[in-house]
Amino acid sequence: MSHTPSSAETLSYEQAGVNYDLIDPLKISAQRAAAATGAHLISHGFTEVPASRGESAYVVDVGPFYMASIVECLGTKTLVADEMAKLTGKPHYYAGIAQDTIAMAINDLITVGATPLVVQAYWAAGGSDWFGDKARAQALVEGWKKACDTCSVAWGGGETPALAGIVEDGRIDLAASCTGLVNPKQRLSVGDKLGPGDAIVLLASSGIHANGLSLARKLVERLPSGYLTEIEPGLTYGDALLAPTVLYSPVTEALYKAGIQPHYCANITGHGWRKLLRHPGKFTYRIHTVPPVTPVLKFMQEHAKQDDREAYSTLNMGAGFAIFVPAADAAKTVEVAKACGIDAWVAGSLEASETKQLLIEPLNIRFSDDDLQLR
Repeated sequence: MSHTPSSAETLSYEQAGVNYDLIDPLKISAQRAAAATGAHLISHGFTEVPASRGESAYVVDVGPFYMASIVECLGTKTLVADEMAKLTGKPHYYAGIAQDTIAMAINDLITVGATPLVVQAYWAAGGSDWFGDKARAQALVEGWKKACDTCSVAWGGGETPALAGIVEDGRIDLAASCTGLVNPKQRLSVGDKLGPGDAIVLLASSGIHANGLSLARKLVERLPSGYLTEIEPGLTYGDALLAPTVLYSPVTEALYKAGIQPHYCANITGHGWRKLLRHPGKFTYRIHTVPPVTPVLKFMQEHAKQDDREAYSTLNMGAGFAIFVPAADAAKTVEVAKACGIDAWVAGSLEASETKQLLIEPLNIRFSDDDLQLR
């Protein structure tokens, strides 16, 4: 018999149905099997960039430039949009959902220094009736195109299967793949340049983005008015959760034009701030400035009864993307991000270390290599 936590108990991500201790070993096993296939590229005259294995995007050396690719699934944020549509009668939520889906792919692709080039769509519905809601379907199309325009990518095509019996009736599973170029090759950012003294610049999130939604949906059971519970005057919990994920490629493209070469990037998605430990090298990541937490994440932490360590290990807590740059470029990186309309902070720096650890000093939180196993 499952146990439903009371409102006085801490609600963890695992209790919401997501246990990375079970998921991550499969990812590692798949990576090892996939690594053995890289040799097939040689017969085509190409080679992989080995350091991209285990990173957020896979990189192939095709001669004049590198090619990067990624596929990402949105997850369960559509369930929030569906519930809010029932409660409010508004079909427009799927425009934001479209941006979320593209952001999942593009924000991963740009971590390796790639310029996004082409996006493909995967929209798998539980039945053909899903596409019969013309207002909802059109919102998805318009939102998808708008996100492509923001990132200056071509929408190449996609797949719209009706998967009755696999996808639940009335639901849709959304995913996106993205291909990009690292051109010139000097833009490649897979961590080989990362070192002590580098600054950590954090870019603001718009809210929960598209990670932690299982927890967010579980939390609804504790709220007096469910998704319509106000987290601040005029803003409901549901609307706050559906704020579209920030698209960060305009920032990385602007940095290149400004002559700034990131030494490494991390998309702060699943695993929360532990993603700052993604690089395999042994460094101390010392955080001295913590961005303000967005209202919806502060609300979630409070009502889920999570301490800071639990919250920062699961949610983005106000920072959706991390850029590691030479200290001399840190202030300029913040300026470039703000010019793109995205707030940013010089949050910390890297130090030489015999172990890998993240120290969030204002909150007295420490994460170590044991807290993130992705390779």
